[in-house]
Amino acid sequence: MRGFLNDFKKFLMRGNVVDLAVAVIIGVAFNAVVQSLVNNILMPIIGAIFGKPSFADLTFKIGDGVVRYGQFITDVINFVIIAFAVFLAVKAFEMMQNLRRREPVEDPAELSDEALLLTEIRDLMRAQSGR
Repeated sequence: MRGFLNDFKKFLMRGNVVDLAVAVIIGVAFNAVVQSLVNNILMPIIGAIFGKPSFADLTFKIGDGVVRYGQFITDVINFVIIAFAVFLAVKAFEMMQNLRRREPVEDPAELSDEALLLTEIRDLMRAQSGR
């Protein structure tokens, strides 16, 4: 039993598990912010444009069954808004990463011929890859 508990402790203390736990917590917090954006800001704007913020009451009957297509429309709108918010967050993260990775600008007069050549090659490669 002691060996099992030691193995479990090692498992919990691995970096991947801690990183995953942090990611889940941040994800839950981000979800709350995005849901608030959707429910409290964007859906009322949609409601002002289309007359109501939620389409959940749009239905039609087939025999004894009720098809709630309005809830589906609301869910699709929420999904698109959430996907766009995640896209914006990823783009912002990428921009921050690119800014962080940039090397300090050196005075070209101080660079050796080899360094100048390598800089030109790097710039040409970046231009070709679209970076």
